[in-house]
Amino acid sequence: MAHRGTNGSRLFLTVLYMMAACSAVPVSDLLDRASQHSDKLHSLSTMLTQELDSHFPPIGRVIMPRPAMCHTSSLETPNDKDQALQVSEANLLSLARSLLQAWVDPLVVLSASANTLPHPAQSSISNKLQELQEHSKNLGDGLNVLSGKMEPVAQAISSLPYRGGNDIGQDKISKLINFHFLLSCFRRDSHKIDSFLKVLRCRAAKMQPQLC
Repeated sequence: MAHRGTNGSRLFLTVLYMMAACSAVPVSDLLDRASQHSDKLHSLSTMLTQELDSHFPPIGRVIMPRPAMCHTSSLETPNDKDQALQVSEANLLSLARSLLQAWVDPLVVLSASANTLPHPAQSSISNKLQELQEHSKNLGDGLNVLSGKMEPVAQAISSLPYRGGNDIGQDKISKLINFHFLLSCFRRDSHKIDSFLKVLRCRAAKMQPQLC
């Protein structure tokens, strides 16, 4: 019994130490790490899109849904850096967290679908998606810590439910088109997340707006 109590005490002290360590990390350092993950997310999504494009049916470009059909399109976000610079730090972080949270389920769908994707680079695509999920989770964990260091609004997350289901299609063409569309939506949102976090990092470093 005493041994079990000792282990419990050690675990509790370890948790306390980790919490103290997180609170001791400067916001600027946390934003640097978050920016590294967001940059990797956007880089991976861009590489994935390029791989898909290498064997994408021409008809797919004609009938693929428009970006306005992405499940995150209802969220009002800054359109460029100048607009982002006008948004408060807490609100920018809330937007980034909302977009990232909205992709938890769709990334699972993409990862599962990649296992049977009718594409010559299927294995590479599948591996990159697993890496994408890992970076997304790590980024989400980091942003959760960051939100606790800002105003309460930073902890607010807008609900952007994904209603596309787990099935991306029955035939080869529909699978490729739906997969490509979902990935293109993520690429667009990963660019927004990366841009927002870079603006936040710039502000934390107290750089001039024109240098952000």
